Amino acid sequence: MKKNKLQLMLLLAFTFPAWVIAQSTGYHTFTVQQAVEYAKQNNATVKNALLGIQIQEQTNKGITAAAFPTLSANGGLTDYIDIPTSLIPGQFFGQPAGTFIPVQFGTKYNASAGLQLQQLLFDGQVFVGLQARKTSIEFQKKNAEVTTEAIKTNIYKIYYQLVVSKSQIDLLNTNIARLEKLKHDAGEMYKNGFAEKLDVDKADVQLSNLKTEKQKALNSIEIGYLGLKTLMGMPVKDTLILTDKITDEQIKQDILTDTAYQYTNRVEYQYLNLAKRLNEYNIKRYKLSYLPTLSLNGVYTKQAQRTTFDIFSKDGNWFTTSFVGLNLSVPIFSGFAKDARLKQSKLELLQTQNNIDNLKLSIDNDVKQAQLNFSTAITTMDFQKKNMQLAESVYNQTKKKYEAGTGSNTEINAAQADLVMAQTNYINAMYSAIIAKIDYLKATGKLQ
Repeated sequence: MKKNKLQLMLLLAFTFPAWVIAQSTGYHTFTVQQAVEYAKQNNATVKNALLGIQIQEQTNKGITAAAFPTLSANGGLTDYIDIPTSLIPGQFFGQPAGTFIPVQFGTKYNASAGLQLQQLLFDGQVFVGLQARKTSIEFQKKNAEVTTEAIKTNIYKIYYQLVVSKSQIDLLNTNIARLEKLKHDAGEMYKNGFAEKLDVDKADVQLSNLKTEKQKALNSIEIGYLGLKTLMGMPVKDTLILTDKITDEQIKQDILTDTAYQYTNRVEYQYLNLAKRLNEYNIKRYKLSYLPTLSLNGVYTKQAQRTTFDIFSKDGNWFTTSFVGLNLSVPIFSGFAKDARLKQSKLELLQTQNNIDNLKLSIDNDVKQAQLNFSTAITTMDFQKKNMQLAESVYNQTKKKYEAGTGSNTEINAAQADLVMAQTNYINAMYSAIIAKIDYLKATGKLQ
């Protein structure tokens, strides 16, 4: 059995790498669903996507904070080594005009302590940000689903390829046992003078080739397990046992009876629609940036002034200052920055809509191709199965003729080679049918 198909699927698996350092060895017996669930918990790409949800939650808290009041405390202590000097016109004190008298105002020691409260009353951009919080979380969750969907698809493909590989090994073992018997029979006939040494050598060559093919297949399967573990985020030292079985009847079961599909079943479509909603929020936010902003602020301050350092003396006075005010900021001109951001957000919305329209076309194409590929794969698999059964029947009849002495060694060797080829073709057809089925389920959004 050629290993190129298995290797091709392994390349797909590494499209989404998940490097995990093994900390302990374990033993796992998994169905394909359990393998997917394990990957959701351990694959690094999925974990990062889930962390993106938590990051967005913290971002939303920051947005929410802009709508809450802020309260700050402040205090200060000043020691004027040289008290500031002011100049007072001399004529105030009977001096000639144009002269000034230097006067020091204030005290050497000054202290203050106070509270400042600020509350945003209206800011259109902040309010839109509050409205967009839920959509932002949904967007990150959908991003995690898109990531998981891609990894899940590859897990399904590799998992079932490895399951089918068991059948491949079983067939190889059967053929090896059959050839070993053929070699033994040829040897006995050679000893009794009814066959040539060449017949024994041919059987020996075929047996060696089959054992080599088996070793190659086992190596490919081992590589497949390593790829599956890595994709799942499982330490490579752990033992992984696959418990699901697959037959051609299961592959064909209930697959093309319901060909209807909805765009909304695809997580990529849901993801782009959430992106569109966020684009619309952006447009709304930039439109509201043209409106004034209004805020409330209040201050309460205590201040002490001393000529000696007795700031905290009970006998000293602390003077109170307090006020409440409204601040109105009216945007007049910002160098066309707001206009540029608004136009950019509208263009980004158009890009997202174009991506949605293109995705619809892509989904239609994916579904149609998947239907055709799966239908062809099923037909090929059925044909190869019948061909394998026929090759086995031919081999059995040729073997009986050979054992009865009416058939030649050339005929039995040819029948054996045809049987191995037919079995290989059947295994390849099963591989193709499995991949086609998974591609179809993914295209229609029905891969569970």
